[in-house]
Amino acid sequence: MSNEHICVGVISGAYGVQGELRIKSFCAIPEDIEHYSPLTDARGHEKFQLAILRPIKNGFAARLPQVSSKEDADALRGTQLFAQRDQLPSLPDDEFYHADLIGLQVYDTGGVLLGRVKTVQNHGADDLLELQLSGSSTTTFLPFTKAAVPTVDLASGRLVADPPDGVMPTPKTATRD
Repeated sequence: MSNEHICVGVISGAYGVQGELRIKSFCAIPEDIEHYSPLTDARGHEKFQLAILRPIKNGFAARLPQVSSKEDADALRGTQLFAQRDQLPSLPDDEFYHADLIGLQVYDTGGVLLGRVKTVQNHGADDLLELQLSGSSTTTFLPFTKAAVPTVDLASGRLVADPPDGVMPTPKTATRD
């Protein structure tokens, strides 16, 4: 998917037997997902004119014109929904779309490459950047705060991090007797 599209939600499956869908919104204001219609799939081929019917636990019950049965709805389970970037609101200086952070290189304040941003997680508190550590399959989580990430430079594709103690794994050492 290009940078011209941002994932704003996902189809979680059927809701009932009449072709309604469960929609999980990734928008800051969850209801706004409907305003970005038509949405597309990850390839940009299929278009979805989403109509929210009502809020339900963990999302919304919604309709799509091309879905008329539970089977049709279940077939779309897991489909990510993308909006055109130019439809989305511009953000204040210190706010970023998750999609813009994923893949950025992460350097410490001394200029040493720590890794790259693999995912952005939020479990109810602050955002956490999951870092794929450089030269390793290991990941760690870095709080996405001004103290821990003082610099975000989207133009150069990098973050500067000052990880709190205990975030970065310490190298294993051996001692000789």
